[in-house]
Amino acid sequence: MLVQLQYLRAIAALMVVYFHSVLQVPKVNAGFDWQFHLFGETGVDIFFVLSGFVMWLTTVGRRISPIEFYRRRIKRIVPLYWLATIFSAVVALIAPTILKSTVFNLPHLVASLLFLPWRNPADPDLITPIVVPGWTLNYEMFFYCVFGLLLLVPERWRLYSLFGAMTAIIVGCHLLPFQSTATTFYGDPIIYEFLAGVVLAKLYLEKIFLPQRLAWPAIALGFAFLLINETLCDASMRSYMWGIPAVIIVYSAVSIDFSRLPEIGWLNYLGDASYSVYITHAFTLAFLRVACGILKIDIVTHGPVFVTSCMIFSAIGGAIVHELTTPTRWKKWRRSAPVLASPSKASPSKG
Repeated sequence: MLVQLQYLRAIAALMVVYFHSVLQVPKVNAGFDWQFHLFGETGVDIFFVLSGFVMWLTTVGRRISPIEFYRRRIKRIVPLYWLATIFSAVVALIAPTILKSTVFNLPHLVASLLFLPWRNPADPDLITPIVVPGWTLNYEMFFYCVFGLLLLVPERWRLYSLFGAMTAIIVGCHLLPFQSTATTFYGDPIIYEFLAGVVLAKLYLEKIFLPQRLAWPAIALGFAFLLINETLCDASMRSYMWGIPAVIIVYSAVSIDFSRLPEIGWLNYLGDASYSVYITHAFTLAFLRVACGILKIDIVTHGPVFVTSCMIFSAIGGAIVHELTTPTRWKKWRRSAPVLASPSKASPSKG
């Protein structure tokens, strides 16, 4: 995996954590002017572009069946997400005041486990699963479903087929004589962000890069416009006002030769753990919010202190979950664990 992609994963995850942390501040400090500080939701758009990039990069030139592709994606995505979903449902049932945006509802639970778009019973205006940030995973599983089927298409036609399939889905959802949760969700042009990532991966493999002298300024401008557009534009213009800067950021990053630069170890690791950070941070934020209410320590409820604490503990919590739920980590630990010598091989004692 390109190290710059790991960096972007980490940054995107921290942006989303920051966004949700700011939303929590008024619940512990009613006087905090949260709207002025609210940004970071666009980290999701970076994730979608990265997803398309990685899917193309890891499948091009290889004979991978749809079944094998789905098996790998399910193995990576499903176990932790199901665990988080079931845990959220249990908390919502037993202690409904802890998770403010979640109420227990059996059809909602089933839809969440199956990655199907569903109106959130706690706020019907939102199409979100029980683990609210998991709405992005509903899109990801949709991307994987479409992309996996297109692995049956000859590689030279695959990109065009993906564009055709996504366009047909968007147009079809808008032309249907009825509107539903599914047509609203899948008819959103946000799905083109995944397609854009695929296009970037194709450019990368064909060695069509931005000049090095332009790539760094382009990254800075991309992030600047991402934050500015997030402030000026709502999600109805997301696919282009937020998506285009995300595309510029990813394309600029992969145009830079990071092998010549010192590696930022902690950021690289956090990129590896970004999925765990993303899935678990809602629980960390809820825990800190409840803890602030119980402890009543004034400095902790100060906006910047609370947000900083949320980001640090979310990163730590996500890293711990990543270590505990990644099979390769357990194998690595077992290999590195000291082995006690058996009695028959122990050195004879002296004296």
